[in-house]
Amino acid sequence: MRKYTPKDNVQRQAYFSDRFFVSPNVPRYEINEDEIFAKDFEKISSEFPIIDSYIEHTHLVLHINKDDIVKIMTYLKNELKYEMLMELSAVDYLASKDGYEIFYEMLSLSKHKRLRIKCFVQKDETIESVTSLYKSANWSEREMYDMLGVKVVNHPNMKRIIMPDDWYDHPLKKTYPLQGDEVAAWYEVDKIFGKEARDIIGPEQRDPAAIDRYDTTRFARLGHEVPNGVDISEFEPETPISYQEENAPLLKKLKPEESVVLKRRR
Repeated sequence: MRKYTPKDNVQRQAYFSDRFFVSPNVPRYEINEDEIFAKDFEKISSEFPIIDSYIEHTHLVLHINKDDIVKIMTYLKNELKYEMLMELSAVDYLASKDGYEIFYEMLSLSKHKRLRIKCFVQKDETIESVTSLYKSANWSEREMYDMLGVKVVNHPNMKRIIMPDDWYDHPLKKTYPLQGDEVAAWYEVDKIFGKEARDIIGPEQRDPAAIDRYDTTRFARLGHEVPNGVDISEFEPETPISYQEENAPLLKKLKPEESVVLKRRR
């Protein structure tokens, strides 16, 4: 692997940004507006310190200290009947707060209510695993580590789940390039063919919008499969892109049966 180059301003270099977008303001409500949430909050706040609390999107949201996560999750499961962990992940606030906000989405089948636990973890800190309480946390915690770099302790198998074990950095961090780091451009070439094939194959095309119909030197192409490196331009000449509106005058001149045949060929 080559030496990593920091890209702290990578999001500012994105080729597209909607300067007219205005983030919607989600209203928050007092807990006493919901009878079930009010009772649950009264019980849990008597046992553990709560930093902040409110109702948002029909969810009871509780901000807690990260060191209390296992105790609070145990209490929610055993005492308050939030028996299902639907989702857990993190949000990158490294640039503004030097850490991550971790959230746990809980569901109570008997109450038909959802509760969200939030806590903040600094960049170099760890958080306790809740896999012993909820088996669904196993893969979710691995994904959170793989994609964002949040370290989880006491997990039964804390390793990457999507990216290769030797992959550098974490793809969902806001400082990660949108089309991958320079290491990603050569990863598959180096692994499959070796570094000596770089000059022959070239770097991987990381732009998801790029399509070259006549490129047969990559791993895949648009159109029929052909042997690697075969020149198909002679038998499949490139044609300019045309739209239906441009062909409308031509269709008017055709006879009905000719127009049907043309449409079928399309």
